[in-house]
Amino acid sequence: MSDKNIPDKMLTVEDLEIKFDLRGKTLNAVRGISLDLYKGEILAIVGESGSGKSVFTKSFMGLLDQNGRITGGKVMYYGADDGKPVELTALKKEKEWYKIRGHEVAMIMQDPMTSLNPLKTIGEQIMEAVRLHQKLSRAQAKEKTLKYLEDVGIPHPERRFNQYPHEFSGGMRQRVVIAIAIACAPQILICDEPTTALDVTIQAQILELLKALRHKYKLSIILITHDLGVVANIADRVAVMYAGDIIEIGTSEDIFYDPRHPYTWALLSSLPQVGVKGSDLFSIPGTPPNLFTEIKGDAFAPRNSRALKIDFLETPPYFQVSPTHKAKTWLLDPRAPKVDPPPVVEKIRNGGLI
Repeated sequence: MSDKNIPDKMLTVEDLEIKFDLRGKTLNAVRGISLDLYKGEILAIVGESGSGKSVFTKSFMGLLDQNGRITGGKVMYYGADDGKPVELTALKKEKEWYKIRGHEVAMIMQDPMTSLNPLKTIGEQIMEAVRLHQKLSRAQAKEKTLKYLEDVGIPHPERRFNQYPHEFSGGMRQRVVIAIAIACAPQILICDEPTTALDVTIQAQILELLKALRHKYKLSIILITHDLGVVANIADRVAVMYAGDIIEIGTSEDIFYDPRHPYTWALLSSLPQVGVKGSDLFSIPGTPPNLFTEIKGDAFAPRNSRALKIDFLETPPYFQVSPTHKAKTWLLDPRAPKVDPPPVVEKIRNGGLI
């Protein structure tokens, strides 16, 4: 790009819509999302289960279920080896996806045990990815595999190379899955709830590992999670997703210290670390909207005690808070009444709890 202050884009999503056919009905899983992913950044996508996070990112790899389809918008990928942009939403054949899946965009799934073949050694499974995507001989691939095992923090890689998944702990299996993804030599790494099944100490180790690998392998990382607390110290930017749409996006500092959407306020209020000892933890009232029906107004309005009348009538556009921060809420309209965020936001600003 001509302006050196503007980072290079790796991925651009424009008005993406994804629908599923289920039992004679249509589920609107992703509702017109637009988003950019920049080179070398860690972008976290945060939201409750069922908000569409995984479906959204699986569309980047052609991994939607057979009953799912992209009905609008497009996804452009700019990191291809030949430097030419690729419109991912235009790819239809497996042969076309083969050039993207793994080598350009790789994914780490939620459960490392189901991602690994219990009948093959760890070494063989990593080597398979190395040979497929890097075109190396078996000897070269083995040498590279041992290096990947070392890079992801697995001790005694020579001995571990010949062991099977059941001989590894949950945290170690997750490291192996990360090694397989890295072995594909991708430009973009999608991590779908990579710490969900792990205890807090191991979670922190895996997140630190991802930060280190981002720099070592020049990766752009998309981190999917339902827990805002997980991303506080790893993400450069955070996109908050609700009911198939991104309702607020900004830098980590924007989202944690100056959140503007009531749903983001609710997620922050739900963090255990901001709770008061002896008091019940905050929980968001109600349930997410039915995505089989058309959503009118702000999707979060029925669960929002601060909702305005217009929230039930018209869908809000994005309002720009700063050059790095925008949110879809009528509270940012100049005509809206002043509504203060909950006390937890001030607590986070003053207490450095994140």
